[in-house]
Amino acid sequence: MAASLIELTPGPNMGYLAALSASEGWRAGFRAVFGITTALAIYMLLAAVGVAELIATVPLALATLRWAGVAFLVYLGWQAWIGAREPSPGHGDGFDHAPFWRGFIANILYPKALVFYIALLPGFIAPDRAPFWAQALMLGLAHLLVSIFVHVGIVIAAARAGQLLAESSYIVGARRVLAVGIVLVAAWLAWDTRAL
Repeated sequence: MAASLIELTPGPNMGYLAALSASEGWRAGFRAVFGITTALAIYMLLAAVGVAELIATVPLALATLRWAGVAFLVYLGWQAWIGAREPSPGHGDGFDHAPFWRGFIANILYPKALVFYIALLPGFIAPDRAPFWAQALMLGLAHLLVSIFVHVGIVIAAARAGQLLAESSYIVGARRVLAVGIVLVAAWLAWDTRAL
């Protein structure tokens, strides 16, 4: 239940996936979901073995992750802006690794994901049932499944909306609005993580 509430709360992943899928289609969106999930899995594994807690105690590490994440999202927004006039970006059948890596990097540079696993997992661990790491992995996997479900739903809905926009004469303007949306997600990330 907690994982569902967290995933349904609007955040950088939702905004980025919606903008990407609307402009580049469902294939790019699914590849980005895979990248996001891979980054979350790494943070989950780091939390399960205690490394994430060590990283979180170093303010410089969290600040570096935070500002690198903000800068990367601004870069993605800029790329989307200058690519707005491309005839049909990302809708081809060839395999493009870029959406995976953009999703992975954007999420691995999101320090709140790291803090989420450190702060939330211990509250659901029962020390008398199984080792901490085993319970942390089970709970983390449950969160990953919920996040995949939510993210795939966003990709499908946004890709469909993008198809409808592609058939209109306002496609360049719509893509530029989505590019600005990615930059706004970067600003939201900077604001939301200011206390870290």
